[in-house]
Amino acid sequence: MSYLKEIQTQINNRDFHKFMQLWEEYCASDVVDVEEFLSILKAIKQSDFARLFSPYVETALPLLDLLPAPEDSYNALKLLVDLQIQNSPKLTQFALDRLKERYGHLSDFNEKLRLIGIRGKEIPQGALSHFDLLVHAVPGNFVFHGSGWGTGEIMEVSKVREQLVVEFENVAGRKYVTFSNAFKTLIPLNVDHFLARRFSDPDLLEKQAKENPVEVIKVLLRDLGPKTASEIKDELEGLVIPEEDWQKWWQNTRAKLKKDTLISSPDTLKDPFQLRTEEVTHEDQFYKILKTKTEPQSIILACYNFVRDYPAKLKNKEIKQALQEALESVIEQKDLSDALRIQALFCLEIVTQNKEDEQIAKIILSVKKAEDFIDDIGILAYKKQALVALKQHRQDWAKLFIDLLLHIQQSPLRDFLLKELDQPTTRSLLETMLRELIVQPSKQPDLFVWYFQKIIEGADKEFLPVSDKNHQYEFMESFLLLLNQLENIPSYRDLTKRMYNLFSAKRYALVRKILEGSPIEFAKEFLLLVSKCHTLSDHDLKILRSLAEVAHPSLKDEKARKDSEDHAIWTSEEGYRKVQEKIKHIGTKEIVENAREIEAARALGDLRENSEYKFALEKKGRLQGELKMLSDQFSKARIITPDDIHPTEISIGHIVEVQSEAGEKAQYKILGPWDADPDHHILSYQSKLAQSMIGLKVGESFTFRDEKFKVVSFKSIFD
Repeated sequence: MSYLKEIQTQINNRDFHKFMQLWEEYCASDVVDVEEFLSILKAIKQSDFARLFSPYVETALPLLDLLPAPEDSYNALKLLVDLQIQNSPKLTQFALDRLKERYGHLSDFNEKLRLIGIRGKEIPQGALSHFDLLVHAVPGNFVFHGSGWGTGEIMEVSKVREQLVVEFENVAGRKYVTFSNAFKTLIPLNVDHFLARRFSDPDLLEKQAKENPVEVIKVLLRDLGPKTASEIKDELEGLVIPEEDWQKWWQNTRAKLKKDTLISSPDTLKDPFQLRTEEVTHEDQFYKILKTKTEPQSIILACYNFVRDYPAKLKNKEIKQALQEALESVIEQKDLSDALRIQALFCLEIVTQNKEDEQIAKIILSVKKAEDFIDDIGILAYKKQALVALKQHRQDWAKLFIDLLLHIQQSPLRDFLLKELDQPTTRSLLETMLRELIVQPSKQPDLFVWYFQKIIEGADKEFLPVSDKNHQYEFMESFLLLLNQLENIPSYRDLTKRMYNLFSAKRYALVRKILEGSPIEFAKEFLLLVSKCHTLSDHDLKILRSLAEVAHPSLKDEKARKDSEDHAIWTSEEGYRKVQEKIKHIGTKEIVENAREIEAARALGDLRENSEYKFALEKKGRLQGELKMLSDQFSKARIITPDDIHPTEISIGHIVEVQSEAGEKAQYKILGPWDADPDHHILSYQSKLAQSMIGLKVGESFTFRDEKFKVVSFKSIFD
């Protein structure tokens, strides 16, 4: 389709002069490719050249006679009519003649000409397409609405009212569509069109898709054009294939599509599947790739894919010879990387059934950095083969495998490395690495989450190192600490989401499993750690506490006691005596004096106009309210003792030294609300600043009013 490409280039360049030169040259052709001709006319119709091209539409008429099939000629004519705005007598007569040839036998032929707007020697744009739609407008036939209503079935047709009654898939109820609107929005669909089949009988289409998925995909591509895997999913999932069945169905279908000779499968997810006009054998496809691909990596991948997908083809001597020659030509290249050379050797072993141990060993022994070497191998299956070769030929394989386990991301390769390291001679090395992972999960967060999930979900099925119950408790604590560390780092957003999904999946099945039979000390630490994870909602925390209480009923009593403590008014002895004295002063002096004031004011007479009496009553209300509030608080008061002060983290009763990012230091004493004195840096434990510090340890940081501080030290007020 060389003309199509060149014409499209001139359209994109907006060079009408060069475009017309190409068009004149194209019209002088003796042979016309149908697909190319129709594509050129569609490209013109969709471009800014459509109006400029209108006077030259007639120049395309001779080409119609060169098209082999009448249907192709008619489709091309429809596009020419859509492009013309000159009402050329020649084109008009040509179009009318073709309409008569096609539909002249219809009894209402002339009436349909009137309905589509043909008057005398004038033919409007779209006239042939409109006539086709009127012919198609029969109850039971299907149409597609181009403005969002989807596929529809024609229920009624009224020539008198010039309208259709249609039921669409995306709108409720029957819709009345005038002929004029139908010409603008409706596209006729044959009964075997994919959209018509999906609308009329999705259950039957589902059955066909499950019995012969490739044929259904072919119909989809035939009628809707090239589609990516994602676009195919949009057309089928939920509408034809149930959502819960999609993943398995698509995996099986995709494998079959690769082997079909009429479907061109894409190299990447972004590229579309396409329906070929002619079958292309797998051998021809492979030969074409070898001719067009010159990069070693592309040649190796093409050979690998062919050997993997069509192993039976290796019986063909010609194919086998082509594969061998292609791979050997890659191997012989002087500047080829070790990663590419070893992949070519692995593939050559399969093709020839001959071992290439000597060359493979030479490459493996020369590898200096195993991580980079494995990364550079593009084919996953060959990465694993390279690992096998490393173990076979390198005495330091165990150390290399430990380093690779910390580096590699693919789970199948991690599984392989773990299995190989979990042997009597290397298990201690593996266990040391895993214990370090527990202590410092933030150094390898992705690996930590992978192994945590593995031991929690698989410990019952297979023995895994460092996976006994005690280690599971340690892993869970480190998991929650890691979640708290990562949840505010944007680059770890996906991993944080994965951690939350793992943690909460199946109604917290992982948590239920690990809490069952756990020590109460672990359950307490667990509840403390989850409370620090902002990813977990209040609803999550309530459920997690309930699960812990089911495993350890005594936590309920402890919670009740803690709730009581939470409602307590913490105070120092000095603060306690101060409030006690204030209550006594109000009750024995101020209220007695106020009673005297009331009596004195009453003696002044006429209480309605007596302001002294009103003021004395208001003072009585204030004093009684203050006395009640202080008495209620006093009943909840708890004097801070050394036992109430947490030994390892900041709590009430601590004197804390902090340092700002600018290096300025400050010291705060955290006591109760009765002791608070901001001027002397004595904070109530209920204040926002104190709450920002409570629970932290030396070296940890916090943010208050957009300023970051670090805890330098803290000590008890009793020290």
